[in-house]
Amino acid sequence: MDKAKLQEELKNSMLSKNELKTSVLRMLLSAINYYEIQKGGAGYSATEEDVASVIGSQAKQRRDSIEEYTKANRPELAGKEQMELEILQTYMPKQMSKEEVKKLVVEAISQTGASTIQDMGKVMGALMPKVKGKADGGMVSNLVKQALTS
Repeated sequence: MDKAKLQEELKNSMLSKNELKTSVLRMLLSAINYYEIQKGGAGYSATEEDVASVIGSQAKQRRDSIEEYTKANRPELAGKEQMELEILQTYMPKQMSKEEVKKLVVEAISQTGASTIQDMGKVMGALMPKVKGKADGGMVSNLVKQALTS
């Protein structure tokens, strides 16, 4: 998904008067514009990988908010964040299953020669480029910890 497609989606959601989707897409495009400014100023244009990264970070923010609102007993706010998350997920690349990630964890451990939890940084360094945008970083981290401590 690239920025131009998202802008087209925004235009369509505005025409169909879908307020929630319009709001989410505006927020997402704003985050992408901010990312471009951070990366290189006015001349920088976000790649599809950059856009996927921004969508992933926006989705992570929603998951964190849902967790916090649920802890604070605010189901109405958690529900709104959940709806926003569902919209964001339609623009994310297909997510890897836990089993697929486990296979990659095993491969990364054997490639790096890791054997203890102190080697986690090496394993994560080898693994993250393969799963970036396709798997939740927290889940990947937990799977690596489990594999290195068992």
